[in-house]
Amino acid sequence: MQNIQLIQDIQVWADQFPWLEMLTSLSILLAIAFVANFFTKQVVLRGIRALITRSKLSFGNIIAEHSVIRRISNIVPAIIIMNGIETVPHLSSKIILIVQMLSQAFIFLTIALAISQFLNLFNVIYQRNPKSINKPIKGYLQLVKLIIFIVCGLMILGTFLKKDVFTLLAGFGAMAAVLMLVFQNTILSLVASVQISSYDMVRIGDWIEMPTLNADGDVIDMSLHTITVRNFDKTFTTIPTNRLVTDTFKNWRGMQEQGVRRIKRSIIIDQNSVHFMTALEQSKLREFLLLDQYLDQKNNELKEFNQQYVNSSVNNQRRLTNLGTFRAYVDYYLKNHEGIAQNQSLIIRQLQPTSEGLPIEIYAFTNTTAWGKYEDIQSDIFDHLLAILPEFGLKIFQNPTGSDFKITQ
Repeated sequence: MQNIQLIQDIQVWADQFPWLEMLTSLSILLAIAFVANFFTKQVVLRGIRALITRSKLSFGNIIAEHSVIRRISNIVPAIIIMNGIETVPHLSSKIILIVQMLSQAFIFLTIALAISQFLNLFNVIYQRNPKSINKPIKGYLQLVKLIIFIVCGLMILGTFLKKDVFTLLAGFGAMAAVLMLVFQNTILSLVASVQISSYDMVRIGDWIEMPTLNADGDVIDMSLHTITVRNFDKTFTTIPTNRLVTDTFKNWRGMQEQGVRRIKRSIIIDQNSVHFMTALEQSKLREFLLLDQYLDQKNNELKEFNQQYVNSSVNNQRRLTNLGTFRAYVDYYLKNHEGIAQNQSLIIRQLQPTSEGLPIEIYAFTNTTAWGKYEDIQSDIFDHLLAILPEFGLKIFQNPTGSDFKITQ
């Protein structure tokens, strides 16, 4: 009886101070929310993470590292406050309504963030699949995130306006044109992402070249709005996704898949150095093993041809030229070069003569795509050809410099 009387006395005394009763009840509610939050994160959350880590799932550690479950656990104290605020005495109905609205908005936002984090986790797990290089899904997941946050924003707005989400959507129907304008880049990027994925235009790891945007390097990331390229000078270029559909770019994937890389470079010959070869010059060039067979074959062909025109003058007969012999030498040289892919096109051709000289173009493919090795092979070939040109009586054309006009004393 004494205890009951004591409680009644405390209640009577507390009725004289309503603010004290309100603060006490509010403190108890916050303490319960804090304890529930602590228990959820320190006990339940750790237990779930331990189970996932110890499981045999290959991606268990990835799931444990991401904060999907942790974000969801933030809902627990919000639910307690939203439902328990009504039990706090002496609070006005407006304050109770505002707290409930804020708690509900927090729950919606937390759920949206948790789903977004789950999509990030799904993308990380998907990228461990080798097929993800050809079919990245990051852009589609970003679109899903955008839709989720739009719906979340509408639900939060509907909470404060006390209206249904579908009612808000009906009201936004008149603003469709404005929304199309606002999300124009997103819509264009979505369409471009679908086209890029469908036609397999670009993959992560591809070497692409886009001079209009100063991009020349490897694709390291593909998202909904942008594609990131790491250039060979170690800079980064961010390309809008839709620009890959509207603009021209070069993808070097075919070269990498074939394992070969093209050489297309010319040697400019001074046309004044081109002449018919004498017997002495031919005998000198027979020292090159690559030309011995060629000279015998060519001389036999010319002898048979010229015998058909016995009455022709010497000037009208066909004879070997130093330029033609040089082209034959280059052809034999490249066909026996260990750095040249013999199963690809190999052409030695003359281009249109210009005032700069006569270009002899080499069109061949190296058997490697490594940049350093490719440049070494190409340089070695042209080093050799430039050094051996005088043996054929040919000269390289170059514009005169100051030293060419220097008067010798």
